[in-house]
Amino acid sequence: MITNPLLNPINPIRMNETSTAAKVTPAETAQSFGAFLKDAIDSVGEQEKQARRLTDDFLVGKADVSQLMIASEQAQLSLQLTSQIRNKVIEAYQEIMRTQL
Repeated sequence: MITNPLLNPINPIRMNETSTAAKVTPAETAQSFGAFLKDAIDSVGEQEKQARRLTDDFLVGKADVSQLMIASEQAQLSLQLTSQIRNKVIEAYQEIMRTQL
């Protein structure tokens, strides 16, 4: 099964008086978001490394072509998704910079 940390479902945050989510500061939120992005980018890099290892194994006859193709497609799709997310973030930042106060 294809897994990608960028596509994992987001758990809803329920706010109530006893919830710790209501007590999270903006700095902590930014830090956790930064950690999420770092983990996602590291995962994309790891998929690329796995595809390279399988390519090397395939060249010496240790891996099957189907394994190689699956790993290569996973790495390519993850990289494309990461690129599209980056483009959307840049577009949103540019839109925010264009707004007048």
